[in-house]
Amino acid sequence: MSETSLPDELREPMARAVRLEYWNIFWTLTIIVTMGLVLGQSQTMKTAWIEDTLGLVPPVMFLIAAHMERHAHRSRRFPFGFERVNGLGFFVAAVALTAVGALLLYNALIALGAAEHASVGSIVILGQDIWLGWLMIAAQIYSLIPPLFIGRKELPLAQALNDKLLHTDALMNKANWLTGAAGLAGIIGLGLGWWWADSVAAAIISLDVLNDGIKALRSSTAELVDGAPRALSSTDLSEDAQSLCDRLKAEFPGATIRLRETGRLIRAEVHDTHPPAQCRHPRYYWPEGEDKAWRLAQVSFIPPVEGKRGN
Repeated sequence: MSETSLPDELREPMARAVRLEYWNIFWTLTIIVTMGLVLGQSQTMKTAWIEDTLGLVPPVMFLIAAHMERHAHRSRRFPFGFERVNGLGFFVAAVALTAVGALLLYNALIALGAAEHASVGSIVILGQDIWLGWLMIAAQIYSLIPPLFIGRKELPLAQALNDKLLHTDALMNKANWLTGAAGLAGIIGLGLGWWWADSVAAAIISLDVLNDGIKALRSSTAELVDGAPRALSSTDLSEDAQSLCDRLKAEFPGATIRLRETGRLIRAEVHDTHPPAQCRHPRYYWPEGEDKAWRLAQVSFIPPVEGKRGN
């Protein structure tokens, strides 16, 4: 383990992930500007634009956390470094997604209940009147392309780094087609005179944002309160953690095993047993080869209380 919070094995994939996230921010900004130029009065476009703007939160939080993990050294005030800064960034992004998703859904339902009739006007380009809806459709189609490619590149890096923040961003990017499809349907519906299509499409987009936020919030909260390690893509227990628990139980029969996650690392406590006579590195207890052994940062032993086993 290096003097910073990042294991040495992760420096190369982390550097690639950082470069990718800078590109992610650049392309997201181009989408935000493009969508902003053709918003009009459409609730769908406004909701999609806000969702695209929210897309900046995960990569920005990832870059801040990555910088602290790579460059901030352990100190007396922070003896464990900043192992949990990635989890904190994950929590902040989850709160932002959940709150804004709920607000967008509320606004969409209010607009639908009030039967607001949005209109899409025309714009003059080179002396020709062009329906603004065509430009909205073009902007929506463009907004689908960069996230699809970026999401595909993020997934393997997120798995290599065991990074929930990066993994959530990757899944959001890959699933961006749902937002685009809802946005296109809303605009086309307005063009056909279906006043309700705009609000319904905005509500669908809001539900997608809210769903991403709630799933991320459940997983990030579990880590902050020392819950058992969770899987990258769900709130289920991690397979790595379950395998590690089985390995420790086999090594120390009758012991109680407690696992918790600090960022991308796992710390284990083995209760009611004495430490082995031979001192071993924590990686010795990792169950499945060496590729992810860096995840096990600590194995602590808590011996039984005197007289307990005699009762």
